[in-house]
Amino acid sequence: MKLLLTTLLLLTLVLTPSFIQTTMAGSSYCDSKCKLRCAKAGVMDRCLKYCGICCEECKCVPSGTYGNKHECPCYRDKKSNKGKPKCP
Repeated sequence: MKLLLTTLLLLTLVLTPSFIQTTMAGSSYCDSKCKLRCAKAGVMDRCLKYCGICCEECKCVPSGTYGNKHECPCYRDKKSNKGKPKCP
């Protein structure tokens, strides 16, 4: 009984981090597009976070590292709660 319990506990500890990482990861489309969009960002992790959120909701990311938001109106029109553009 102790062996079974120990085995289950070890299995849980091994599998939990990979499950959490998988569920937190965005789609490969958004990840690759946001990596290009945020290539020159001063605060890379913040840019990737908000770009990923916008990409998942809008299903598009403008080309280039800045501007071109006319290519994706949903991305362009998202605002933060302070009224500033949410998407980088």
